[in-house]
Amino acid sequence: MIPFLRVAIVFVCGLSLSSGCSRSDDARPGAEERHPSVASSSTQPQGMPLVVVPTDSPQFKQLRIEPVREQASPTDEVVAPARVMINPNRISRVVPPVQGRVLAVSVKIGDTVTEGQPLVTLNSPDADAAISTYLQADATLRQAKVTLAKTETDLERARKLLEFQGISEKDALAAQNDAATARAALENAEAARALTLRKLSLYGLKPSDLQQPVVVRAPIAGVVTDISVVPGDYRAAVSFATDVTTPLMSIADLSTVWVSSDVPEPFMRHIRVGDSVEIVFVGYPGEKFSGRVARIGSSLDPQTRTLKVYVDLLNPARRFAPEMFGTMRHAGTPRLLPVVPVAAIVQEYGRSEVFVERAPGQFERRVVTTGVRTGDLVAITSGLEANSRVIVDGAILLRGQ
Repeated sequence: MIPFLRVAIVFVCGLSLSSGCSRSDDARPGAEERHPSVASSSTQPQGMPLVVVPTDSPQFKQLRIEPVREQASPTDEVVAPARVMINPNRISRVVPPVQGRVLAVSVKIGDTVTEGQPLVTLNSPDADAAISTYLQADATLRQAKVTLAKTETDLERARKLLEFQGISEKDALAAQNDAATARAALENAEAARALTLRKLSLYGLKPSDLQQPVVVRAPIAGVVTDISVVPGDYRAAVSFATDVTTPLMSIADLSTVWVSSDVPEPFMRHIRVGDSVEIVFVGYPGEKFSGRVARIGSSLDPQTRTLKVYVDLLNPARRFAPEMFGTMRHAGTPRLLPVVPVAAIVQEYGRSEVFVERAPGQFERRVVTTGVRTGDLVAITSGLEANSRVIVDGAILLRGQ
């Protein structure tokens, strides 16, 4: 019995010593270091983790921190591709006033012309016909004047003879009717002569000389953009029965141009006729030009779901040529918003972030929503308040930390 009790006592003591040793190991200083994750999670603040940069470190000295200020910024901005086009209200298509054979073409594509400058010379039988018609009308007018003078003289003599009963009242009335008829004939002759003279004026012909060439002149000042005639061509006059839809040439006044832009459907409500817009061209990087909305399309493009917007742009120096590409920007109604420099915003994982100072050397990553950029400043529509202190230079050094 005694040996058995000894073994039992030793076994119980061994269990007691084993459990006691285990408790003493857990209670030793530094035991918690074997579970750093538990200790770290118990001390982390709620939300985004803070980025700590020691204030005496070289990295901290590269950071520039400033308070966020407010500025009037547009709430909505429309940005759309743009293309320069000729203003359709300032283009003229030159057509011949008479039919005939082309003798000479005095200009070339790209030439600058003034209003009234000769463009094309025609040899036309219509010119001789117009002069002949005028000469006939002029002769008829002279004859009508002579007839009216004679009938008025006869009427005056008849009135005097009627006073002395030298003629009957019937003869006096006949003389009066002849004078009235002659006066009406004179008025008709004057109208016919004025009409033929007007026709000669439109043709640019003198009323006396036959076999005059017809000179087609520039109706407006501008630039020759297209020519579809060469010497020797025979061209018909304006008529619905002949093929006269092709003009001799086209002249465009490029002192102003239109900028055509395709505005997406969600932004069409922000554009109105008369609004001021900003244009940036690929050919003039860094330069901005201002224009006004002249016209807005009446229907959407069913394929692209965009609306045509036409901007009137002054072009006195001829810097803007048709088919130039650029971008149109239209800012909405401004309101006070926090603004930060572009360098303060860090792009990471598709988000825009800034670093807000919580304490010296401690910064909170803050996800923000950016608005319209004006120069080097970007408006913040959500996620940041005015007077918060943020890193405005060197924020990229903390990216990924």
